[in-house]
Amino acid sequence: MRVFLVAGEPSGDKLGAALMAGLKQLSEVEFLGVGGPLMQAEGMVSQFPMDELSVMGLAEVLPKYPALRRRLHQTAEAVLKEKPDVLITIDSPDFCLRVAKLVKAKSAIRTVHYVAPSVWAWRAGRAREMAHYIDHVLALLPFEPPLMQAEGMQCDFVGHPVVSEPVPSHKDISDFRHKHALGTDPILLVLPGSRRSEVMRLAPRFGEALRTVLDQYPDLRLVAPTTTAAEPVLREAVKEWPAEPIILAQGEMRPSDYAFEKICAFYAANYALAASGTVSLELAAAGTPMVIAYDANWLTRQIVSAMIKVDTVTLVNLVSDTRAVPEFIGKDCRADLIGAGVLKMIADHAEQLDAMRITMERLGQGAEAPGLRAARAVLNRL
Repeated sequence: MRVFLVAGEPSGDKLGAALMAGLKQLSEVEFLGVGGPLMQAEGMVSQFPMDELSVMGLAEVLPKYPALRRRLHQTAEAVLKEKPDVLITIDSPDFCLRVAKLVKAKSAIRTVHYVAPSVWAWRAGRAREMAHYIDHVLALLPFEPPLMQAEGMQCDFVGHPVVSEPVPSHKDISDFRHKHALGTDPILLVLPGSRRSEVMRLAPRFGEALRTVLDQYPDLRLVAPTTTAAEPVLREAVKEWPAEPIILAQGEMRPSDYAFEKICAFYAANYALAASGTVSLELAAAGTPMVIAYDANWLTRQIVSAMIKVDTVTLVNLVSDTRAVPEFIGKDCRADLIGAGVLKMIADHAEQLDAMRITMERLGQGAEAPGLRAARAVLNRL
């Protein structure tokens, strides 16, 4: 079987790699497509560097649109040339769904999209539109299949990959603390995003918010995991922070080793301040209380705020049906509010711990690994 996969950002690379591992376990398969280091480690030769697609926000996309458009058509043409048994696009809907649409317009190649668009949050019409060129959706959240099926697509809830992440031992956590000379000091993870544009926007505000926090908790140690793409921007931004963080970057480490280093950081940490996204689920898996903050550029913020349908963007809140995780989004993404929120979270986070436990149960903790479930769903529907 020949499978063409397309991922556009680190989270998609991770999903794709687990899916590829599952497919290899269940079938003889050849991989083609676009992916990052994790997917390449599973046997893909990427058509071009995946980092070129890791752009978020309307204003950020506009100056890169000509290059993105070229990559879009290059990818679709490669799919049509290779004639795979199935095209699996992974997250990054603005790019991936356009690839699927171009392919479907000129072929009968089966199309699968992994990660249902957040139609429950905004742009509900996307499900109806994508039904014209997507045959099958793999959903990460348990409440998504009915929304996709209502528009005529096949859809399977396959569990969220966060529930199958390795859990570090006490020794692993102790070794992590020793490696970074953290001793028994309390740790605050600081996660201002995985994209360069996010870090440029959020890191200064996070740093300013930390001044208030460190005034009251001067023994807090800051640890900031980052991506290879965002590392240079983060290193420049932290020069203005009130304390120097330990920056965790892949460097010369293998992708799998760095991924485990990051997991150890999440479990070792006492608290976290993070950008909105799937990172909230990673923190929930580790039982790390958090504050979420996020802002887009002005134009993107105006458009999204006019279209959004939910009162929270934090996945832990949505899956647990609580509002236990404090968030500071858009106009509320201010250093003074964020700093006060972190202090309040440190003082009282019992409700968060309950919400995180409920979230993990509902995302499939204890069931078959999501990558294998996703692979089985793809094969069963072929």
